[in-house]
Amino acid sequence: MVPMRYFYTADDIRAAEAPLLASMPDGALMRRAAHGLATAIARELGTVTGKTVCAVVGSGDNGGDALWAATLLRRRGAGAAAVLLNPEKTHQKALAAFRKSGGRIVESVPPGTDLVIDGIVGISGSGPLRPAAAEVFDAIEKAGIPVVAVDLPSGVDVQTGAAAGDHVTPALTVTFGGLKPVHAFGDCGRVELVDIGLNLAPSEMVAFDAADVAARWPVPGRSDDKYSQGVTGVMAGSATYPGAAILCSGAAVATHSGMVRYAGSAAAEVVSHWPEVIATPGPASAGRVQAWVVGPGLGTDETAAAALCFALKTDVPVLVDADALTILATHPELIADRRAPTVLTPHAGEYARLAGSPPGEDRVAATRRLADQLGVTVLLKGNVTVIAEPEGMVYLNVAGQSWAATAGSGDVLSGVIGALLAAGLPPGEAAAAAAFVHARAAEASARDPGPAPTPTSASRILAHLRTALGSIL
Repeated sequence: MVPMRYFYTADDIRAAEAPLLASMPDGALMRRAAHGLATAIARELGTVTGKTVCAVVGSGDNGGDALWAATLLRRRGAGAAAVLLNPEKTHQKALAAFRKSGGRIVESVPPGTDLVIDGIVGISGSGPLRPAAAEVFDAIEKAGIPVVAVDLPSGVDVQTGAAAGDHVTPALTVTFGGLKPVHAFGDCGRVELVDIGLNLAPSEMVAFDAADVAARWPVPGRSDDKYSQGVTGVMAGSATYPGAAILCSGAAVATHSGMVRYAGSAAAEVVSHWPEVIATPGPASAGRVQAWVVGPGLGTDETAAAALCFALKTDVPVLVDADALTILATHPELIADRRAPTVLTPHAGEYARLAGSPPGEDRVAATRRLADQLGVTVLLKGNVTVIAEPEGMVYLNVAGQSWAATAGSGDVLSGVIGALLAAGLPPGEAAAAAAFVHARAAEASARDPGPAPTPTSASRILAHLRTALGSIL
């Protein structure tokens, strides 16, 4: 399999740094990080000679990284200044090297500065910017000077990416050793990872990229037939919401499901859009499937509840979405003893009904908690989609935009996940791969027909699923 992007907690990073710090000369690891930081800043500047950088420096190692990087840039011909927010706690060796290189200590960022380095706090910091720092960065923002953050933007929480008050908004964040959750959830601009030699084992928090999806996506082989590629069952839609059935079934078709069987009251509408779908009025006559998708537009009446019960009593994977989540919130016993894979795909409001409270700022912890409580895989929708397996892996999908935030988009996602479950992918990987492709399709639909993105719709996202897949496989 292709290596994935792993995310690490602050404690993970500190533990990995400890043996290196013990084995290397004093300050060597900081200078290694600063070299990577200076290299990234040089790329950001384009030309170093004649440019001016200003480091805004707090106490601790991030301030030292910023000063050493400014020193290295100064040695390459840049002008360098530094604002010391806490002079008595500034990293003294880095400050001495900065002064020796000709760097200037200033009270505020000088006019004409080309780039600011945010070296205020690191992964141990918490809370918003203090007033003095907030004043400095307010002036920087008004002047339109780009900022490069060291490790993470100051004022942003390393675990949740939340910013409770004044914080830095960088164009680029340069981090060291391993990615942290803030780099998925926070407003970090572009993120660049610098290898400083940490020995980090694979973590339980990962993000797929295109290569990871391609390595897992089911592609028909020479001996495959329509049954071996996966038969997806769909129970969705109603007289009120027939579109949900059309979107969900169409997404399963577009995901290369070997066969899609639809069971429900929107059979005629589904077949009129997707003649390859085998449609019946109810699940009892649907025939054998290898995964069920239940809930989009289904309603919450007795017929809908019976459909959900039917699916959950089978021994095949079941995806539960939308109205079926509402039913499940009042009848959690339906999944209490279920052994086959089960995937729930709530948005924040549906999560609150299932869990009894909103997910809050720590979306990873919230998703893990619900997955562990119910013993199922949970996909919490959002700009950063969080997928948690019970007592297992967490997958993050960073959309980078909100084009998928449109009515019916979740119905499309459910159909994709259901088809991957029918093809035999493990539930966490199926949800992560589907979320990646879904976000890619949403972006492609927003950029069609031109490069300038425009508002899109669920139907357009569905129409671009195969375009997205074609760019990946």
